[in-house]
Amino acid sequence: MMRQYELVERVKRYNPSADEALLNRAYVYAMMAHGNQKRASGDLFFGHPLEVAAILTDMKLDEATIAAAVLHDTVEDTEATLEEINKTFGPQIGALVDGLTKIKRLDLVSKRAAQGENFRKLLLAIADDVRVLLVKLADRLHNMRTLGFMPPEKRKRIAEETLEIYAPLAGRMGIQEMREELEDLSFQNLDPEAYEAINRHLHELTAKSEKLVDEIEQTLTTKLKAQGIDAHVSGRQKRPYSIWRKMERKSVSFEQLSDIFAFRIIVGTLDECYRALGTVHTSWPMVPGRYKDYISTPKQNDYRSIHTTVIGPGSQRVELQIRTQEMDEIAEYGIAAHALYKEGVNDNSRLATESRAYQWLRRTIDLLAEGDNPEEFLEHTKLELFHDQVFCFTPKGRLIALPRGATPIDFAYAVHTDVGNTAVGCKINGRMSPLLTELQNGDEVEIVRAEGQTPPAAWESLVVTGKARASIRRATRAAVRRQYTGLGHQILERAFERAGRPFSDEKLKGALPRLARVSAEDVLAAVGRGEMFSGDVVRAVYPDYKEERRTGTETRIAGEPDGAGEKSSGEQSSGIPIRGLNKDMPIRFAPEGGAVPGDRIVGILTPGEGVTIYPIQSSALADFDNEPDRWIDVRWDLEFGSTQRFPARIKLQSINEPGSLAQIAQVIADHDGNIDSVNMKRRTQDFTDVTIDLTVWDLKHLNAIIAELRAKRVVSRVDRITG
Repeated sequence: MMRQYELVERVKRYNPSADEALLNRAYVYAMMAHGNQKRASGDLFFGHPLEVAAILTDMKLDEATIAAAVLHDTVEDTEATLEEINKTFGPQIGALVDGLTKIKRLDLVSKRAAQGENFRKLLLAIADDVRVLLVKLADRLHNMRTLGFMPPEKRKRIAEETLEIYAPLAGRMGIQEMREELEDLSFQNLDPEAYEAINRHLHELTAKSEKLVDEIEQTLTTKLKAQGIDAHVSGRQKRPYSIWRKMERKSVSFEQLSDIFAFRIIVGTLDECYRALGTVHTSWPMVPGRYKDYISTPKQNDYRSIHTTVIGPGSQRVELQIRTQEMDEIAEYGIAAHALYKEGVNDNSRLATESRAYQWLRRTIDLLAEGDNPEEFLEHTKLELFHDQVFCFTPKGRLIALPRGATPIDFAYAVHTDVGNTAVGCKINGRMSPLLTELQNGDEVEIVRAEGQTPPAAWESLVVTGKARASIRRATRAAVRRQYTGLGHQILERAFERAGRPFSDEKLKGALPRLARVSAEDVLAAVGRGEMFSGDVVRAVYPDYKEERRTGTETRIAGEPDGAGEKSSGEQSSGIPIRGLNKDMPIRFAPEGGAVPGDRIVGILTPGEGVTIYPIQSSALADFDNEPDRWIDVRWDLEFGSTQRFPARIKLQSINEPGSLAQIAQVIADHDGNIDSVNMKRRTQDFTDVTIDLTVWDLKHLNAIIAELRAKRVVSRVDRITG
């Protein structure tokens, strides 16, 4: 266990002006508070916060963060109080400890929805001071290092959570060294056999390649020195988890991997980075497609470096990373490498301008205000955490960073939510392209928009960014709500008309307290969804109204189409107009047989689904005879010359002989019918029952098809099914 003077010495090595008295007070206070508490390993508990502090001293953090790390478990696990911490160490350290205590109380290993809510709380806890996150990550790292003392089931749960949330979060903050160790420790606990197998291969390869690595280091150093570039070249072996992921992603064996070793070239200046690149590329052939310049276009976690792969000495593929010392520090320690914390200054506004990683964190926290539920928020944030990036440009030259695999739809939403919602097409590098095209580095993307457009719900499963998914989901919900609101308005207009009472939004607003709704739109949407019956609204607006309950039989009469029966034009106009499956109203047709123009129809209101249209002769309507409030007067209202098709179902008995099904299909095709599905069942040795779902223009079209089928020798009987 680290002694008191050792902690102080570790901090003063990189910050000679550190507050030694503060560190001593924190050490003694935490040691006395934890007393003889033990961890699962049997070691004194106080050793854990000291190890967390040691991890943070390696990252050269300020003394306030180190003191908070030493104290981070005192409020939660001892009798110490936050008031005491504030009084003894000041409000800054008190705020850090308070944020860590809130996170400690979260049980992220839980059901998905609860995990999402807790992840939201975690991000909110670090919103005010990102140092809370740095201490939490160090805390998780030490816990993972000592995970072997936990029961197997708990080890698995904690390792999964670390791999899903904490490791990628460390990566997004640019702390690559910590991310890699968290990934390896999780991998070791989740799949120990695979971990050991890869480790064994790595040890064998290291023993074989030791001379080759030395040769490449010396050759690179010599060539760079000849060009006047003083560089530090070091080869490093890739980590087990990153190798495992590459093997899975590319479906290759360990032996097929050619870039197990990566070489880092650290130079003095930005200019030397590009001079070193020129030296490398003029000395050895470059592997096409393996050059990336993260200096001119840094990653969102502030990572800056040049990546290239060449065919080096011994015809070996050599992966190189070229950067300055400052870039290397940021690559290793990310947001913790900023001089801001080394100075002991807590100024997030300065950090926000300095750190793209912190800007990403703030944008992610801003998503909390968008109203997504916790499960969706966790899903979206994981999408943001796990993907590598591509860099694209708007026509005006604005750089947009997106996850790899992103489409122009993701690009549109990254530019602005309104641009995404109204997108109907795109140009990539000046050429019209599908909206689902996968974007590549350097693409210039122009979004073609149409005002009034609503994004299709199917887009949600096609995009890869959390922002796009959240925006599409919100737009879809808003569109569905508008549909239900419009339907509810029409239902209420006709309900008030039948009751002989005037209807207006003002009268509806006056009845809101009796309807227990906040707004008139809420009432309309509830009526449209079937959660509130129109009669209840009429009685809420007019308490003296006495409704005469209608029977299902009386209600059925109201759905006769134009030109059918003896209905008056006044009766006909009272029904809600039905145009088929469109965006204006949440309508669907009876699942067993559908309905077509020319049928007398009736609508049944189903909570959460809108209105289902049935032909008046459908036997399924008997199920709703005792629910008169669900019956809705509807009528066909198609534009002249409409070619929209509607669903119908027919059942045939056909003779079992070769080509009979082909003859049936030919009749339907000759009459321009469209077959959706066919189901066949052998009735006897000589006959087969054939059920066909098809779409037609109207009743006349359907009857013509049925008549032609009946005339066929291979068909003994044809009937329409209406449920």
